[in-house]
Amino acid sequence: MVAFNCGASPFRTVEHCSSAGREGHSVVADMDGTLLLGRSSFPYFALVAYDVGGPLRLLLLLLAAPLAGLLYYLASESAGIQVLIFATFAGARVEDIESAARAVLPKFYAEDVHSETWRVFSACGRRCVLTANPRIMVEAFLKDYLGVHLVIATEIQTYRGRATGFVSRPGVLVGRNKAAAMRKHMPEAAPEIGLGDRESDYPFMSLCQEGYVVPQESKSKVGPVPRESLPKPVMFHDGRLALRPTPPLAFLALLWLPVGFLLACIRIAAGSLLPMRFVYHAFLALGVRVTVRGTPPPPPSKSAGHSGVLFVCSHRTLLDPIFLSTALGRPIAAVTYSVSRLSEILSPIRTVPLTRDRARDAAMIKRLLQDGDLVICPEGTTCREPFLLRFSALFAELTDEIVPVAMVSGMSMFHGTTARGWKGMDPFYFFMNPSPRYEVTFLDKLPRELTCSGGGKSSHDVANYIQRAIGSALCYECTQFTRKDKYKALAGNDGSVPEKKGEGGRIKLIGC
Repeated sequence: MVAFNCGASPFRTVEHCSSAGREGHSVVADMDGTLLLGRSSFPYFALVAYDVGGPLRLLLLLLAAPLAGLLYYLASESAGIQVLIFATFAGARVEDIESAARAVLPKFYAEDVHSETWRVFSACGRRCVLTANPRIMVEAFLKDYLGVHLVIATEIQTYRGRATGFVSRPGVLVGRNKAAAMRKHMPEAAPEIGLGDRESDYPFMSLCQEGYVVPQESKSKVGPVPRESLPKPVMFHDGRLALRPTPPLAFLALLWLPVGFLLACIRIAAGSLLPMRFVYHAFLALGVRVTVRGTPPPPPSKSAGHSGVLFVCSHRTLLDPIFLSTALGRPIAAVTYSVSRLSEILSPIRTVPLTRDRARDAAMIKRLLQDGDLVICPEGTTCREPFLLRFSALFAELTDEIVPVAMVSGMSMFHGTTARGWKGMDPFYFFMNPSPRYEVTFLDKLPRELTCSGGGKSSHDVANYIQRAIGSALCYECTQFTRKDKYKALAGNDGSVPEKKGEGGRIKLIGC
């Protein structure tokens, strides 16, 4: 929602604020339109709505948005925001809202940080954000990724672990409510700097020693803060929506859902039922773009003593092995980390689950290589951002016939991976994109002198070398983060679940 400033502002613009020597100063900033480029909080409510309630909740929010806008202009800013809060949160579990705030929103917030505001905000030693947004939505991002010390925001009401859709006293923090909240939480000396973007911010800005306005017209010029300039990069994120759901785009996504699901079923059927040598052309006809680079090795020789090639891939979605097989024109078996039963049924290639017992898995992989080529994703889980997680080294001990493969997936509307949702929907969400794409780049076969048995290298050296080779080909950053790090950040666990009864009481890892 947008507010229009009436008359000349009593404050200078943020460009006139010096950031030098501010280490001992305190800054208080509004969020929408000030710390963030966008003045509308609707996209972030929409992301939460879809994550906690699916398409129906997002539809409810879209239907409520015109009423919110009408109340915003005819009644008050507070009334409009309360409508958005009710439509998004009413009846939702508090832990689901917190999970969405931690796992889904930071990626979108981080892409929208105002660079000129950040210049001033980041220079101050003590940072406070004063916002009308619900604290439950914004606090995780502000504290974890921007180093904010104090978040003063609207509090929502809850009952037995669920949100009621209403807000707690003193209500939505706008206008004089903001100023009163700042006095309550910061009773000490007045902060040195106050930053806002609209007239309703003037009351709290007047309580600061210096006040600066972030003008609307400057936002098309300054742009967002580069990823590398933020205190902490957003490496892991979750949620199904890949686009920023402004009202038009959210409406478009909802209209596309039934069409996209039908199209996904057709694409999955083509990949599952057709011979693999025809799948590339079928995908192309159905709008799935597959780009193949490099020279893949020929099919394995059936002569005695020759084992298959082990394709070592970067991991973007659970469909990596299928698109590798599509690029090769022949099915390649894959080892998996217990993907969903539905994905196993739909898979056009053989999938063999790992037991997480090192000796048993090593013996099983050796047997599979004797039968032919095999694909493995040693990261153990997917990563959406341009990073490579640490490569497990077991594969390097089992063969010298290793071909690194750099995989890149492209999704414009929906993400085909999840850490917190039902993984059986992953292939459907990937193929629901209007024009999903995959790039498969075959790198040079690993020289024998760089392998374990042929060159005397340690398995960790080999794994690290291949990680760097794939990272260089993709211009991705290599990291030491693991599957456990991802699931701890997104789901609050280590990515493992108990096996079903009758499976020996082992722990089986969740799918990719």
